[in-house]
Amino acid sequence: MNDNITKDDLKQFGLLLVEQLKQIIEDNRNNEEGGLNPDWLKSRIARKLMDMSAASLQNLRITGKVRFKKVLGSYYYNKSDLMNLFNEEN
Repeated sequence: MNDNITKDDLKQFGLLLVEQLKQIIEDNRNNEEGGLNPDWLKSRIARKLMDMSAASLQNLRITGKVRFKKVLGSYYYNKSDLMNLFNEEN
């Protein structure tokens, strides 16, 4: 039985690994953008959803118009509060 690994084997393994990593990153990106429909949204996604600047979102947080959580330096915003605020403005 010959268990030697050739350069072609390593090349094929590398290509397979890169493709799998690309798929994992793409899946993660889709989940972050609402694929899982979470109750709490990261700042970046909340800003994208509401089409607002970071300062505007900070102002909503400071004035108490939306609930938020701070976890390890990242802010998370309650999705239902943001949607209610959005619906009230229209």
